[in-house]
Amino acid sequence: MPEQTDWEMKAANLLKAELKRKSVTYAQLAELIADKEVNIRNKLSRGKFSAAFLFQCLSALKVDVLHL
Repeated sequence: MPEQTDWEMKAANLLKAELKRKSVTYAQLAELIADKEVNIRNKLSRGKFSAAFLFQCLSALKVDVLHL
């Protein structure tokens, strides 16, 4: 399996930080976006997910502004 690129790692870390900032667990996020917790855990640990998934999660978390 290919290693995570810097950009994939940054995207995963950004989403993890927003989850922590909003005090939302993977299970709660899974419920918000109608997915399974294991799928979310795998996507974030691998850093392999689409921009659409990132936007879906950020929208569910009601994140309006991102500081990169």
